[in-house]
Amino acid sequence: MKRTLAIGDIHGGFKALMQVLVRAHVTENDTLIFLGDYVDGWSESSQIIRFLMELSQRQECIFIKGNHDAWTEDWLSFENAPDVWLQNGGKSTVESYSDYSLEDLEKHLEFFQKMKNYYVDEENRLFIHAGYSSMHGPEKEVYSSNYRWDRTLWETAVAMDKKLAKNSELYPKRFLLFNEIFIGHTPTLHLGITKPVNKANIWNLDTGAAFTGSLTMMDVNTKQFWQSDPLPSLYLDEKGRNN
Repeated sequence: MKRTLAIGDIHGGFKALMQVLVRAHVTENDTLIFLGDYVDGWSESSQIIRFLMELSQRQECIFIKGNHDAWTEDWLSFENAPDVWLQNGGKSTVESYSDYSLEDLEKHLEFFQKMKNYYVDEENRLFIHAGYSSMHGPEKEVYSSNYRWDRTLWETAVAMDKKLAKNSELYPKRFLLFNEIFIGHTPTLHLGITKPVNKANIWNLDTGAAFTGSLTMMDVNTKQFWQSDPLPSLYLDEKGRNN
């Protein structure tokens, strides 16, 4: 049976990715939609990219670009390494690429460059790393960086009155554009929750793999989900972004 599986922010946790692939019994019939932030945090960022490049040759994969991926792309392109990136997981990414040849670095750069800003499937479901602010949808977004940085979409959903009807004048118009929206970027740990969270028609799959949480994979049709062990238990000698 063909499934569509969405995967939250990985942040260098290759071991966690391997766990959820096994626990979800992923096969080559499944479509995998990655919501971004593959890198920066735990020590295996380059290994993740190498694996995903190989995986995409075997089955249908859709790769959304996250803010950390954009930082890494800039570093691979221009050797641009701002302190804010290095201090937020970038240092571990740079170290993971220390023994790569120029040819391999160029292949990885091309992979980052081909990532999508967002993806809308045949069921009118949006997959995006962070969000968008335009009431006309992501295609009308003035600042492309919002695809990777916007938190207002999620913050609005969290703050909404659950009793607010969709036909209300107060219901956010940008929510009505899609049947469902799947995001990462803002850890559910901020709400004190370690599992995927649903607010309005938005599903947040960033369950804090960069910090003390787990990596999550969800069947977008059934909403069944699988999680890795908490990342600190997989990388006992590392801190990830917990510093």
